[in-house]
Amino acid sequence: MNILLLCLAGFALLSHPVQPATEAATMHATGTFDVKVTPQVADNPPAQASGIGRLSLDKQFHGALEATGQGEMLASGDGAQSGAYVAIEKVTGSLQGRSGSFVLVHSAVLVQGVPQDWTVKVVPDSGTEQLRGLAGAMQITIADGEHSYDFRYSLPE
Repeated sequence: MNILLLCLAGFALLSHPVQPATEAATMHATGTFDVKVTPQVADNPPAQASGIGRLSLDKQFHGALEATGQGEMLASGDGAQSGAYVAIEKVTGSLQGRSGSFVLVHSAVLVQGVPQDWTVKVVPDSGTEQLRGLAGAMQITIADGEHSYDFRYSLPE
């Protein structure tokens, strides 16, 4: 019986090998950004009639992240009432002196114009050049018409 347990334990270890830990310290970057949101024509008439809007994003980040962001957004609602949005955005520039690009995925539900469950995350394996291996999440704040970001991220050493 003990041999069977040892064999099963050994099999479990072999089928779930322990990955070596890569030390990646969590870093913090803050700043502001300007954004231009431009409505786009829906690709098909049923989507246009559904009340789901398609918009392009054009951003300029300032601060620890000096970069441009280009993306596409799908949204329901008018932003002042309840609704939702999802977006994909490619960011290109430098993050605290490291150059490259990465992709962000956004999602949020709006309740009476206030974002709930708002997430903005780095798409795994999307980092290029000196940002290869980038992981993290960004918090966006909109206050008095100004946009700012708080980006907690890690990079392999």
